[in-house]
Amino acid sequence: MTIQPTFDEQGLVPVIVQDAETRDVLMLGYASEASLAATAATGRMTFWSRSRGVLWEKGETSGNTMNVVDLRLDCDADAVLARVNPAGPACHTGSKTCFEPTAAPVDEIAPPGAVLGQLWATIASRAAERPPGSYTTTLLDGGVDVCSRKVTEEATEVLIAAKDHKAGTGPPDRVIEESADLLYHLLVLLAERGIGLKDVEAELRQRAG
Repeated sequence: MTIQPTFDEQGLVPVIVQDAETRDVLMLGYASEASLAATAATGRMTFWSRSRGVLWEKGETSGNTMNVVDLRLDCDADAVLARVNPAGPACHTGSKTCFEPTAAPVDEIAPPGAVLGQLWATIASRAAERPPGSYTTTLLDGGVDVCSRKVTEEATEVLIAAKDHKAGTGPPDRVIEESADLLYHLLVLLAERGIGLKDVEAELRQRAG
């Protein structure tokens, strides 16, 4: 569990806490070298309180502790991902997570492409971890032939749905649904080939001049 992050000028590093089982993001806290040492020693997530200037173990008063599965650094080593098994709500309000879902439609709060980026993040995670029982894992394990075949099938479904819509025999919803299926399977194929969504985006930017 020992890691060596790059601390900021206050000697702190941000810690994103994630439920190891559900993968929900639970909270954001800050850790010092001492709090990370305490976390490693006890196996329970310990932070540095910026407001009180002291170490605090999550759940020390509420009982809603967080047992740490592992700690991971980001690519720049200036942020920590803590995967935990929480014993109760993460938020002081009593909510499971400090990041409550909003009632606003996704397209009103997220920039264009954000949902596609979230989907890619999930697919990339499946490619790395290969959890059993996952449809994405099944596709990836089938290799390039299985993934490519699904892309071809879904592209054909988009074509049929579009033609039906033009002929007045199919609703626009079906074109939307089949297009979503095609995008998903195309991203899986990219993941299987080890190609990132950012690589395709870079090509599009280059073509746009």
